[in-house]
Amino acid sequence: MRSIVRQLAGALGLFWLVLSLTFVLVRAAPGDPVSFLAPPAASASELARLRSSLDLDAPLVVQYGRWARDLFKGDLGTSFVAHRPVTAVLADAIPVSLALGGLSLFLTFVIGVAVGSVQGARRGTRLDGAITVLTTTVYAAPSFWLALSLIALFTYGAARLGFPAALRLPAFGIRDPAGDGGFADLARHAILPVLTLTLVGAAGIARYTRSAVAELLRMQWVRTAVAKGAPSHRVQLRHVLSNALPTLLILFALSLPGVLAGSVFVETVFGWPGLGRLMVSSIFARDYPVVVGATVMYAALVIFANLAAELAIPLVDPRQRR
Repeated sequence: MRSIVRQLAGALGLFWLVLSLTFVLVRAAPGDPVSFLAPPAASASELARLRSSLDLDAPLVVQYGRWARDLFKGDLGTSFVAHRPVTAVLADAIPVSLALGGLSLFLTFVIGVAVGSVQGARRGTRLDGAITVLTTTVYAAPSFWLALSLIALFTYGAARLGFPAALRLPAFGIRDPAGDGGFADLARHAILPVLTLTLVGAAGIARYTRSAVAELLRMQWVRTAVAKGAPSHRVQLRHVLSNALPTLLILFALSLPGVLAGSVFVETVFGWPGLGRLMVSSIFARDYPVVVGATVMYAALVIFANLAAELAIPLVDPRQRR
């Protein structure tokens, strides 16, 4: 119990440190929000009134104290650009990012674990070597480059090759403005962004799964089960993947930052109105409350997902319960 409390306190301390650094750094960055919001012909007095209305005329320490007080009340402030509560702005973007990231994360582990298991079982063969080259190349590719490559191939390339419109995947937006707006239209628009995130994530998971499976296959109890004539699928599920579960659980928690970081580029490239695109546009607009509010969501998900993985390891690995 004492260990759990200590881990929780450390996670909360790290969470607050990330938010505090973000608060200070966004205000220290070059650029003035007032210059973006005020009309070009605004006078000095008008600029001063606007700065006062945004609470930017107070010293940084006073701004930090007011922000911390409001945050403890659950108030993330008001967007400089949208003139709406930050919670409402985030509420519009979060479902898009959750759907995109959740689906890609599920496919990442299904495909990555399957491919890595095949590689581990056939370690050293030509198939293993070919898949290793492929996964390493995809894993090393930047998300935005991979997204643009998929657009060039499945959107513009399909059009140049004369594919029918039904086979040309849309590159931008979440729905077709001239379409019916149904589930089929949404699914077509989601293929490329989900594929981009899935390919990068699955390539990384496959590499780690391959190493874990190859190491477990050399263990004495696995070799004994094989010598006794146990079916290969039973050996893989009961003796290999079940013992690799703690490693995969840690990988699941560690892959969340990669999915979130990748979604920033992917949502920007494909024009999806999610949390990543909102973050980028808010940074360019110097919309401080939205930037810090989005950081609250990112930091909470990443830090506490890792904490949950640490607390769950003893439940799936009896060797760690002590």
